[in-house]
Amino acid sequence: MATEATREAFVELQGRLLETDGKLKQVVGQEQACQVDIFTAKTTLDELQELPAETNVYQSIGEFVLQPLGDAKAWEEGKIKEAEATIASLQGSKKYLEKQMREVQSNFKELMEQLPASIPGITQAINGSASST
Repeated sequence: MATEATREAFVELQGRLLETDGKLKQVVGQEQACQVDIFTAKTTLDELQELPAETNVYQSIGEFVLQPLGDAKAWEEGKIKEAEATIASLQGSKKYLEKQMREVQSNFKELMEQLPASIPGITQAINGSASST
């Protein structure tokens, strides 16, 4: 009876851990993509700074559009600000998910401490549930 309840608790915690880990990896990936966008926009902006003010440049907006240099610079600066705002938001999500991960790991630790050493075969019961799901 206790073994079944323990197994169910373990399976639930395992599911929460996998779900939280997946979400955390997704947030980290999105954050890295935004950092790449910032790097690209800053590099482009640096190159645009070297051009004379009266220069028209082609901007890729689904297709190439000829624009004044000032508009192209403003576009790149906007991309940088947008990516930085997204990163700030993602960092909040990342902190929340890391907190959830610590809670699940703490619950795992508590569950393992509550297991009496006298229950034979508990690891088989727990491992058996992992292979059947």
